[in-house]
Amino acid sequence: MAATRLELNLMRLLSRCEALAAERRDPEEWRLEKYVAALEDMLRELKKQASKPAPELLNEYTRKVDFLKGLLEAEKLSSSMEKALANQFLAPGRTPTTAKERTPATKTVHLQTKARCTGQMRSELLGTVCLTSDEKQSAVELDAVLQHHQDVQEKLAEEMLSLARSLKNNTLAAQNVIKQDNQTLSHSLRMADQNFEKLKDESDRLEQHAKKSVDWLLWIMLIVVCFIFISMILFIRIFPKLK
Repeated sequence: MAATRLELNLMRLLSRCEALAAERRDPEEWRLEKYVAALEDMLRELKKQASKPAPELLNEYTRKVDFLKGLLEAEKLSSSMEKALANQFLAPGRTPTTAKERTPATKTVHLQTKARCTGQMRSELLGTVCLTSDEKQSAVELDAVLQHHQDVQEKLAEEMLSLARSLKNNTLAAQNVIKQDNQTLSHSLRMADQNFEKLKDESDRLEQHAKKSVDWLLWIMLIVVCFIFISMILFIRIFPKLK
C-alpha cells in the first residue's frame, strides 16, 4: 500500500530529527525538541487514519520517536552518570528511515551519545585527562561493562524478536492446518450427503421394482387359479359322474 501524505511528511521530519540528533548541539538549541513534539502529533494522527501503515511499520515509527524523546530527556539530566544510564535504556530503531541509510540513523546516534556520555563520565570520575595506568585500567573496565550491558540488551531484543516471529509463523501454520481440516470436513460432508441422496434414490427404485414384481406375480397366480377352476368345471360338465 502506498504511503499517505501524512506518512511521507512524518518520514521526512523523522529523518531531519535524526540528522539533528547526530550533530553536536548547543544547550540553547530548541529545534529538535519542537520537531519531536510535532512527530508525536503526526504519529497520533497517523494511527487514527483508516489507511494507516502496517502494525510493524507503526511500531518502528513509535520506537524511533520514543528514542528521540528519551534522548532529549536524558540530555536534561544533571550528571553524566545519569545520562549514561538513561542512554543505556534507550531503544533505537531497527530499520533505516530512508533508502540512503545502510545502518539505522537512530542506532548511530545511540552509539555516538553513549560514547560521548561515557567519555564525560570517565572524565568526571577520574578528574583529569592524564590518566595513570590504574585509572586507564578502570576506564577500560568501565567501557567493557557498558559494552557488555549494551550487547546483552541487543541480544535480548533479537531473541524477543525471533520468538515473536516464531510464534507468528506457528500461529499461521496452525491456522492453515485448521483451514485445510475444515475444507476436508466440508468436502466429506458434501460427499456423504450426495451418497445418502443416491442411496435413497436407489432404495426408492428398488422398492418400486419389488412392488411391480409382486403385482405381476399376483396376477399370474390369479390367472392360473381361474384357469384351473374353469378347467375343473369343464371337466365335470364334459365327463359326468359315473353311476
